[in-house]
Amino acid sequence: MIEIPAAFARAKSADEGDRGRQWLAGLPGLVDDLLGRWNCTPDGDVLHGQVGIVVPVKHSSHGPCVLKVSFPHPGNIYEPDAYAAWSGRGAVMLHERDDESFAMLLERAHAQSLLGIADADEAVSVAGRLSRRLAIAAPAAMPCLAERACGWEKELRGAASELTRTLPPRAIDKAAATVREIGRAQPGLMVHGDFHGANILRADREPWLAVDPKGYAGDPAYDVRMVVAWRPLRLLGPRDLPGALRRGLDVFADSAELDPVRVRRWAQFHAVHASLWGRRHGFRTPGRKSRSDLITEFAERIVGPLTEMI
Repeated sequence: MIEIPAAFARAKSADEGDRGRQWLAGLPGLVDDLLGRWNCTPDGDVLHGQVGIVVPVKHSSHGPCVLKVSFPHPGNIYEPDAYAAWSGRGAVMLHERDDESFAMLLERAHAQSLLGIADADEAVSVAGRLSRRLAIAAPAAMPCLAERACGWEKELRGAASELTRTLPPRAIDKAAATVREIGRAQPGLMVHGDFHGANILRADREPWLAVDPKGYAGDPAYDVRMVVAWRPLRLLGPRDLPGALRRGLDVFADSAELDPVRVRRWAQFHAVHASLWGRRHGFRTPGRKSRSDLITEFAERIVGPLTEMI
């Protein structure tokens, strides 16, 4: 049987309590069953993220793959549907799925992510081109981002009224206007939903492939989060940051063939939302509270420059 990484087991037990511990107890047996059912043999150390484990395997027909098993959660339901819709176009291939177990057999990509590229223009351009390839017509069953718009606006207003230290009213008003004006009427194209540098990996079949989608129907410009979450921007001082943000958004919009105005508006919304969310709830970074604080602080830093752009 596989050995579950200790850090993952601790985090899941802390996050999910008895339900998490029960799931962890059955996880080795579930993986063994899936390995046998899908004709796979383990081929490396067990890896993990925040919500699940990834077991490198070899498949009798598909070659190097990974077996991914996630903790059952509503946010993971449509991941296999997104992979199925893309069918390898810009994302790893889905070979097998067991939706009841939140398990998938996926094409294996490399460990190197887009975060390893030092040249910001190159990295953002890669992400933009990949976003363009992912923007196919969404299946009818895919959840729509537009349906979340009312909740977003209430969340923005609620956080702004409850927090003792909040963002400038103009920034919150601009983000709320984005939700009302372009958030409630979106095209029905595939949106990754968690598009950032760590979820874009080197691969063999194509130079870069996306992993870990949430899966939505909506506006591909929503996936501009990749730019505003770009880690090297955090090292820039206040004089350099606005220009770097503007350039990154322009490169992404051009590479993804998107309206630059929509790209900037979604970017500003993401920054405002991340700042308010971070102040109210923090970000899930098990054992790394300081990183959670850094994410919130950086979101606050970029709200002003992004608000001035729209």
